[in-house]
Amino acid sequence: MKLVVVGGVAGGMSAAARARRLSEEAEIVVVESRSEVSFANCGLPYFVGGEIQDEKQLLVQTPEGLSASLGIDVRINTEVVAIDTTRRTLILLDSNGTSELSYDELILSPGATAIRPPIPGLDSSRVHTLRTVPDAVGLKDALQGARSAVVLGAGFIGLEAAEALQMQGLTTSVVELATHVLPTLETEMAQLVRDELVRIGIEVHDGVAATEVEQGEDHDVVVLSDGSRINADVIVLSVGVRPDTRIWEEAGVTCDRGAILIDDMGHTAVEHIWAVGDATASADVVTGALRPVALAGPANRAGRLVADAIMGKRGHVLPGLAGTAIVRVGELTAALTGANRRNLDEAGVQYHTIHLHPLNHAGYFPGATQIHLMMHFGYDGRVLGAQAVGNDGVDKRIDVLAVAIKAGFTVHDLVDLDLAYSPPYGSAKDPVNMAGMMGCNVLDGTLKLWHAEDVHDVMAESLVLDVRSAEEVAEGHLAGSLNIPHTELRDRMDEVRAAANGRPVSVYCASGLRSYLALRQLDHAGLSASNLSGGMLTLQASFGDRAGSIIVPS
Repeated sequence: MKLVVVGGVAGGMSAAARARRLSEEAEIVVVESRSEVSFANCGLPYFVGGEIQDEKQLLVQTPEGLSASLGIDVRINTEVVAIDTTRRTLILLDSNGTSELSYDELILSPGATAIRPPIPGLDSSRVHTLRTVPDAVGLKDALQGARSAVVLGAGFIGLEAAEALQMQGLTTSVVELATHVLPTLETEMAQLVRDELVRIGIEVHDGVAATEVEQGEDHDVVVLSDGSRINADVIVLSVGVRPDTRIWEEAGVTCDRGAILIDDMGHTAVEHIWAVGDATASADVVTGALRPVALAGPANRAGRLVADAIMGKRGHVLPGLAGTAIVRVGELTAALTGANRRNLDEAGVQYHTIHLHPLNHAGYFPGATQIHLMMHFGYDGRVLGAQAVGNDGVDKRIDVLAVAIKAGFTVHDLVDLDLAYSPPYGSAKDPVNMAGMMGCNVLDGTLKLWHAEDVHDVMAESLVLDVRSAEEVAEGHLAGSLNIPHTELRDRMDEVRAAANGRPVSVYCASGLRSYLALRQLDHAGLSASNLSGGMLTLQASFGDRAGSIIVPS
């Protein structure tokens, strides 16, 4: 068998290496248009920021190493310019001209290319992308003597790039067209990240577009749609990527919005052609929606599974993806898995949402910090998505919840998970267990919730009861709310009943815990009551700079 893989890095090289481990007889050729066939693209921002010192550390494998260890014929700086699917041949272009390469089976792993929006002046030599090792080296070289930087796009790579530039001493701004940074995060989670960006000195322009790059002799100026003008010695373009599939689509490979459609074995609509990685449309494990997922982990695993299928090991199919991702911003970590509100709404899925703010480990052990955790789950209790932001312990909680989504767990299953506990690492009731308990309370009616987006209706239609201390209330409270600390509520229930005058009671505290205790008392007293999900912490994060319109000091 002659196996040709077009594109290396995560998906392609994983497929080629697995194929060799399954067959010594196969002839395996990898064709890569760039000079690096296997590199750590996720490490590029950390090289720019100086945490990775040597660019050689970014090279996972070299063509020479792959030839020596795996007997793979790697052809770098070689582009596929045409394909004949009937004859099963590729036309290649390299420095020596064109040549023909035949295949028995072909794996496509072309990856994605950076989106370049039609912004005048974007052809400036000060504009950089961050997709390859030469990109990273060129960007780092451009920092010599630079004082200011603008990052266009505040997704995961954009924020990593912004932090890297800030670490190198540049005055850094990020510009994001969406209403908030990290658009895949929910608003209340993204606000926490925005606050951290501001804390570490990065200027944030969200909900605004870059309309022009004015090229100057000493520096460029990025002009924004709100009239702002930002000086920039360096500009990083990171507004997203699109599948790099034009030539394959023209050859008859079926695509959806540029992403290659494959079956559950990785096979395309064209016989003997397979595809993996960023350029393919993956099924969302929660909603079933098809979308490209530009993540290294899924690409690596898909490469292995497709090689298995080609080599006759067909016991495993390509799974749906939860899109689990994580990013460091300053001292915070933000992570997500599964569906967000927009995904669920578009799919017509009914769901509940909960917010909680547990400590990352036992509160009596030094160094405990809050994890801001939210979770979506269906009316049947099935876990659909989760997001978390915090200083420590975010990664392992989101990883557990990613497993829960993959396994089809419900909130009841989360309650019973037997997770590692010792005071430096967690609590006897882990945040994941606590999310399960809260979810169960919602499903059985023990916990009735109201949410930050309901605040105006709640303030107009119910008695709003603040059960925090008088000192907390003095720092800021919902206008018109009645303050009765939760420890006094049993003795003042008649006061609540009179103030409510037949209206429902909407309770809140700082995080949702004390107000839940109050809710249970109100429920037993025969009053209709609900609790603010996540308390004032979530409410303030949901409204961000607009919080002053509803939260007033005493």
